[in-house]
Amino acid sequence: MGSYILAIDQGTTSTRAIIFDGQFRPIASDQMEFKQYFPNDGWVEHDAEEIWQSVVTTCRNAIAKSEIEPSQIAGIGITNQRESTIIWDRKTGKAIAPAIVWQDRRTADYCDGLKAQGLEKTITEKTGLLLDPYFSATKVKFLLDNVEGARTKAENGDLAFGTVDSFLLWHLSGGKVHKTDATNASRTMLFNIAENHWDDELLAIFDIPRSILPEVHDCAFEFGVCEKELLGAAIPILGIAGDQHAATLGQACFEPGMMKSTYGTGCFAMLNTGSEMVPSSNRLLTTIAYRLDGKTTYALEGSIFIAGAAVQWLRDGLKLISDASQTGDLALNADHGQEIIMVPAFAGLGAPYWEPRARGAIFGITRATTSAELAKATLEAVCYQTRDLIEAMNKDWSGHGDNVVLRVDGGMVASDWTMQFLADILNARIDRPDILETTALGAAWLAGYNAGIWPDAKEFARQWHLDKRFEPSMDEAVRASKYKAWKSAVAATISHATID
Repeated sequence: MGSYILAIDQGTTSTRAIIFDGQFRPIASDQMEFKQYFPNDGWVEHDAEEIWQSVVTTCRNAIAKSEIEPSQIAGIGITNQRESTIIWDRKTGKAIAPAIVWQDRRTADYCDGLKAQGLEKTITEKTGLLLDPYFSATKVKFLLDNVEGARTKAENGDLAFGTVDSFLLWHLSGGKVHKTDATNASRTMLFNIAENHWDDELLAIFDIPRSILPEVHDCAFEFGVCEKELLGAAIPILGIAGDQHAATLGQACFEPGMMKSTYGTGCFAMLNTGSEMVPSSNRLLTTIAYRLDGKTTYALEGSIFIAGAAVQWLRDGLKLISDASQTGDLALNADHGQEIIMVPAFAGLGAPYWEPRARGAIFGITRATTSAELAKATLEAVCYQTRDLIEAMNKDWSGHGDNVVLRVDGGMVASDWTMQFLADILNARIDRPDILETTALGAAWLAGYNAGIWPDAKEFARQWHLDKRFEPSMDEAVRASKYKAWKSAVAATISHATID
């Protein structure tokens, strides 16, 4: 058996493949962006074939860069954008329609109809989720109802549904395996997280046939084997977790009370609550953090739809920057006398507001406002939204105590300016690890642990390394004033969105 692990990190705007050695060090990687499609207001789609090809390409490139033989790879770990929905033909492996991305809001009216029927309480009690277009169930129903012949084919057993992990597993295994893990299943709004199975009552509510669902397993599991002709060797696929769950593992947040926040396309904060399934009274999500050796660990999660995507908008939409790394320097040199507030509700507002009709807004611009002030407001918005999540978590569960330490990861945390503002606005310590791509690391740990070449959770946690800690230094009155302005801007944005 080899000593290397291949992690596939299939994200919302790009795919990465990273090869780790036996000391958890990334030795080679490759990344590829792919196209986002916005066919209607609030709609977000991907081409499933583009996703698949990006995975094959990046894996092959990473292996080539590593200069190791494919046979030296002991296992593959997969982590993926969650909730994004693909339905494909079991005979051809081809998607019947574009993938509906987690950010997509097209089923908002349908969700409102189910709420009017009084069904949200039942759904939340079983799944820990709120009734929102974010999750997979309403996307599945939309495809079955709107793609010609889809429902008949589904009922005849000719179609398969999956989040992106299942679609990749199917293709990596040559169409032999239709499975997923408990974390991805928990984000579909069809999975009973207390009883750990697909729920017949939920399937009936959303009118979804059981025949299209994948088998659900632990995160570390022998899911299948990658076809030899794809990557040069028959490599076992030994771990799967949704991206935020994989980041929780990669950050070694194995103990109740530990928290991490990942800053990618969106921002997702997760608080480990151990074996306790904590219901939220503050519109957070109760979810499966991970399931290992048949034991389920739960978490409270806050989901922000737009974080790095707002920086991408500054680059690709407004053409104000040519590279995301420029935003930190722009913010540093901005006119701090201008109190610009940006509410990046491009695809609605997530936790704790859950307002799918909201759209982005900018407050306080003047004739003197430049790209620097807009960049500063964009970075600050991510931090304000994180405080929204942390405050809700504090109200829901006090098990983590008063001395909050937030472990952070993802592309945005490379900016010292952003991390210092985050520490200031949260009044909390921010710990940045030496490996920022902790999502991929978490997927790699699952595969390495399952292969028997990486240590168990306790030893893995001991080897987590800090790169830099950011301590709060902002005056309390300034902090309170800034956050009050943010809350006012959010209220105005929601008010505008909900005008009859």
